[in-house]
Amino acid sequence: MHTLLIASNNQGKIKEFQELLQGLPLELTWPKKEDLLTEPEETGATFAENARIKARYSAALRPGWYVVGDDSGLEVDALGGAPGVYSARYAGPDATDTQRNTLLLSNLAGVPWERRNARFVCVIALVRPDGTEAAYCGTREGYIALEARGNLGFGYDPVFYVPALGKTFGELTPAAKDGWSHRGLAAAKLVEALRQELRPTG
Repeated sequence: MHTLLIASNNQGKIKEFQELLQGLPLELTWPKKEDLLTEPEETGATFAENARIKARYSAALRPGWYVVGDDSGLEVDALGGAPGVYSARYAGPDATDTQRNTLLLSNLAGVPWERRNARFVCVIALVRPDGTEAAYCGTREGYIALEARGNLGFGYDPVFYVPALGKTFGELTPAAKDGWSHRGLAAAKLVEALRQELRPTG
């Protein structure tokens, strides 16, 4: 069985990937589990660039494995696309999810509902055992809620409202979120590609 390294130590992301990739003939692992304690500097200007940086960095440490690097974040039109690639560092390098959400809501104070449109973007970069690469993108449109709602999920989930659901991502169960999230959409493309590659022959 092949091993797939999830190039992230974010427990929320790892848990989502475990759910999204279940059923594939892959043994999943992640850096801390492998005692890989260093991480690359995310110097990319786009989600795709940062996803590739993460995947290539870990692939170099574990050649011959499948490696996925994920970069995702929130783009708010009223803030010129911010926080964008800086989503995880929006309120400082050591800020909590609550602090990031509080800062975001504060920066949108007074912005009317019709101008609070935003989107979650996820790019998953894949490095295969032979060194070839691919990338898969998922986007989910929504709005920034007037206040945080729900304590499920992680990151900006409690402030990201999806009109079709009438809920924020923070109010969705993990299974429900997987069917709607940006990461779920990108991962579905990844899973389909891996399913084709790993299909038994003969």
